[in-house]
Amino acid sequence: MGHKYASIDIGASNIRVATGDESGISERLTEATDKTRGALGIVSQIIRMLKALDLRGLKAIGVGSIGPLRISEGCIVGAPNLPFKEVPIVKPLEEEFEVPVRLINDCSAAALGEHVYGAGRGINNLVYVTLSTGIGGGAIVDGHLLQGKDGNAHEVGHLTIDPYSELTCGCGCRGHWEAYCGGMNIPNYARLLLRGREMERGPLLELAGGNPQRLTTEIIFKAARLGDPTALWIVGRIGEVNAVGFANIVNIYDPELITVGGSIALNNQELILRPIEQGIDRHLINRKPEIRITPLGEDTVLYGALALAWR
Repeated sequence: MGHKYASIDIGASNIRVATGDESGISERLTEATDKTRGALGIVSQIIRMLKALDLRGLKAIGVGSIGPLRISEGCIVGAPNLPFKEVPIVKPLEEEFEVPVRLINDCSAAALGEHVYGAGRGINNLVYVTLSTGIGGGAIVDGHLLQGKDGNAHEVGHLTIDPYSELTCGCGCRGHWEAYCGGMNIPNYARLLLRGREMERGPLLELAGGNPQRLTTEIIFKAARLGDPTALWIVGRIGEVNAVGFANIVNIYDPELITVGGSIALNNQELILRPIEQGIDRHLINRKPEIRITPLGEDTVLYGALALAWR
């Protein structure tokens, strides 16, 4: 029997685990992230999920996780979208499964997955961006996966759009990109945009029960897909901020390709990509790269963590 590798994607909303080898993923499992049993409860959940898969011949485990991370200690520290100060990952998994465990940021893992299995094969300068509960990125520059001293060289969601903004990011800072366009924060931005403006009759008003306080990211994009004019206007404003964020990425990393994933992007591809394409040129110094939705879908991080394990 050949070697088998396990991969883990730790997100604020979901945890995904998989097994596979150099050729790709063979088995996978997804559950909502359990935040009710403390930091060690997340580790217990991961262990239980992995044991539900066939682990015969397991050689190593790769983990892509939301950050910030402290790579030297193998843990998550102060993640804005998790209610725990610290979550140990590497040590408890190594003790449980008795194989090497390698941890990197989830979007770094996604960039690696794109490079090895996805649209970035053969491309030495690429960036992966996730638009989901939060906003993150991973970059490969001149063939090298950027990491940084603690493994956090890619927190693009915490680029500052406006230091004087009324909007506060989950990390506590004002005016970060994630404070405008992260899934947890889009309703706050929408309510700011709607201040002093009536919602027109239509799907948005109906889905929110006529109350802006009931707005969610899902409601806003659902109404936009249904053609609601107010929702389309809000999504357009979100797109303007995303265009600035993507331009910052291009100006920093100078990639040939940016692939985009995360639930918001995967479920609203045209609504996300069109305003970025329309607005990005106004903010660019470097030549614009190709920008496209990842072909690996929601498994991008799992593929990267798998490559991390066997490489």
